Amino acid sequence: MAQKGDLLSFRPDIKVLDATIRDGGLVNDFYFTDEFIHNLYEANVKAGVDYMEFGYRADKEMFDVDAYGPWKFAEDDKIREVVGDNDTDLKISIMADVGRCNYKEDIHDRSDSPVDLIRVATYVNTMPAAIDMIEDAHRKGYETTCNIMAISNAKESDINKALEMLGKSCVDGIYIVDSFGSLFPEQIRTISDQYMEVGEKYGKYIGMHAHNNQQLAFANTIESCARGVSYLDATMSGMGRGAGNCCMELLLGFLKNPKYKLFPIIKFIEQNIVPLKEQGVEWGFDIPYLLTGHLNQHPRAAIAAMKEGRKDYSGFYKEIIDKD
Repeated sequence: MAQKGDLLSFRPDIKVLDATIRDGGLVNDFYFTDEFIHNLYEANVKAGVDYMEFGYRADKEMFDVDAYGPWKFAEDDKIREVVGDNDTDLKISIMADVGRCNYKEDIHDRSDSPVDLIRVATYVNTMPAAIDMIEDAHRKGYETTCNIMAISNAKESDINKALEMLGKSCVDGIYIVDSFGSLFPEQIRTISDQYMEVGEKYGKYIGMHAHNNQQLAFANTIESCARGVSYLDATMSGMGRGAGNCCMELLLGFLKNPKYKLFPIIKFIEQNIVPLKEQGVEWGFDIPYLLTGHLNQHPRAAIAAMKEGRKDYSGFYKEIIDKD
């Protein structure tokens, strides 16, 4: 497929989604202050960001509500405390994990909710369940995406089958997700073309969600963009699980659409992200994350090593090689 656009042009089809609360919440168990959430919302509105993800809609029967902040469950009423009637151009999203969301009961009709977009996260082997969730959300009036996780560990034939199933479904968009931060721009180019072919065939948009284990989240995001991917995830200062995500400040600095404003993002980081880091909340590139990304492994071992404050990188490397 031909490259779409160049460094001096902007594509009006591009949408930016802020996933700071949802992916960043994996760093601090979703314990954000109401002030932080409100400031983030205001910053996204001023910056022209298209979507803001407020967290997961997790099943309270499965997850202890006392062990997490409210954005693990992102209830409609809690979102309303921040956005009110959301009389802005910013749309609201939440994520629902296959097997971890009581979607039939906890996701209400769109007419009764401040949420616009339901993003269903799944692995290739749970695609039938994901499509059932998508169809349920669609019937209730929501926009929908399917975020296929851990594709670097999936067989290409399985991914192709999953894409065909989604293409024939009512989903609006399909996301490329580099869960382990193991992919390189050359691979993203090929994967983007693969997804775009299905998207163009069935009229679906394609999105990108990158992790920064190898310092490539931004590079992979703009590479996918060059191939026609139009929905781009980012977080403030890359805040997200483990090594984090594509930095919003990098992405908005790259995109040429005059609707996006960088200054509100810089100001938010200065006033809200810097204090968060000073409180000891940690994320971002480090050697353990590099190593799990390099080996195409889930970052759970690296996350544990970081929490333990381990600096014996060579010992950690030998441990995870033995597991591989």
